Amino acid sequence: MTRLVAGIDSSTQSCKVVIRDAESGALVREGRAAHPEGTEVDPRAWWDALRVALGQAGGLGDVAAVSVAGQQHGMVCLDEAGHVVRPALLWNDSRSAGAAADLVAELGDGDAGRGALAWAEAVGSVPVASFTVTKLRWLAEHEPAAMARTAAVCLPHDWLTWQLAGQAGGLDALRTDRSDASGTGYWSPAAGGYLPDLLHRACGRRPKVPQVLGPAEIAGEVDPRAVPTAGGDTITIPGGGDTGAQAPALLGPGAGDNAAAALGAGIGVGDVAVSIGTSGTVFGVGTEPTADASGIIAGFADATGHFLPLACTLNAARVLEAIAGLLGVSLTRLDELALAGPPGAGGLTLLPYLDGERTPNRPDDTGALHGLTRASATPQNLARAAVEGMLNGLADGLDALRAAGLDVRRVLLIGGGARSAAVRAIAPGIFGLPVTVPAPGEYVADGAARQAAWLLSGADAPPSWESGRAEVYEADPEPAVRERYAAARDTAGSLPAIDRD
Repeated sequence: MTRLVAGIDSSTQSCKVVIRDAESGALVREGRAAHPEGTEVDPRAWWDALRVALGQAGGLGDVAAVSVAGQQHGMVCLDEAGHVVRPALLWNDSRSAGAAADLVAELGDGDAGRGALAWAEAVGSVPVASFTVTKLRWLAEHEPAAMARTAAVCLPHDWLTWQLAGQAGGLDALRTDRSDASGTGYWSPAAGGYLPDLLHRACGRRPKVPQVLGPAEIAGEVDPRAVPTAGGDTITIPGGGDTGAQAPALLGPGAGDNAAAALGAGIGVGDVAVSIGTSGTVFGVGTEPTADASGIIAGFADATGHFLPLACTLNAARVLEAIAGLLGVSLTRLDELALAGPPGAGGLTLLPYLDGERTPNRPDDTGALHGLTRASATPQNLARAAVEGMLNGLADGLDALRAAGLDVRRVLLIGGGARSAAVRAIAPGIFGLPVTVPAPGEYVADGAARQAAWLLSGADAPPSWESGRAEVYEADPEPAVRERYAAARDTAGSLPAIDRD
């Protein structure tokens, strides 16, 4: 008998649902819906989008297990009744940058360097504005009444899993997984537990937090009454008994989006993935936890029981969208222009900090063009500089993982930005390594579906699913491009910050 599983990707920009065969991984059906813009979002918008996407995907009536992957770090505050206290602050909301600096300095008794080391040793990462712990400090300082109402704090995928369960069990039934918990700033991947003192340090109290489950533990069951279709009708999941009817779908623990992408793309020890979406991430699977006091590498956990050292940039695919808009061309035309431009873009270098930056930690910086002359001021050079600038930021993350001792045997390029012909062609020269581009897919949703299938199997490892044909791209290294970018990066930050509102 064929059993189906559902994987949900609730990202910054949209909700995507895939329904797959649990044994083979074959795609059966799918759906998607957009999320609102902004760095502050009412979580009910995610639920509305999930409802629409599930309706497009034919619902959950014949699905045996479901797992939710989602954007990391966001802060969802709930009151005693389980109501949302205020709109969620997303990972890319940088207003808590000051709170991050304060928390780091405080743990070092006023010495930021010593504080960074203490944070890295405690939770594997140095908090920056994206981390939940910094957003809680911001809330306590700027909206104390909202903090006073906060009885529990969870992450986006935790909240959606809880909604699918019909909020059964109340706040005590909130569940999460290792990968997403490791991005809060108050859970330790190395120790495998919460650090209540750090949570209290952030907000002056200790709200409830979700129970952290193992990679294939059951988080609950889908409540059919809680999951309406896009048209508002409930999805019927018949009762079991002796009739052979489908029982309620099991809920997996879920995962953070990067860990789910690693699971969906089959990334294992020795692989490094470069994921180009709203943000850019560079991450590899390791067998030991990391603790980088420089803050470049976040020492996350993965979705299989291993670890996921990760470097993240705020500026990725949207850099290309912004420059395409500036030139008044489509993304396809931007690709054509970039490929027509020479390596090095005629000396033009784009520092792509259009939304500030996380790696390096410069939330108030802006983008900049270096080397602009009459000769370099061409659409081809600007398009090429956009692609090279975005990739150079990610190459810094790759260098950091190598320096931390991660064995890099293979680089995989994934995410929406990997569909760009210019990105695929230029990346090997910037990274200094051949680049493998797997067959296009919804890797985050696929990873969630694979986790759901693992849940059903009861096996020690996730199921092996066949993937499509991968393509390998090669190019001569471009050290001069990297050097010019490094010079621009290292001289940035000398101008006054601007108001981004």
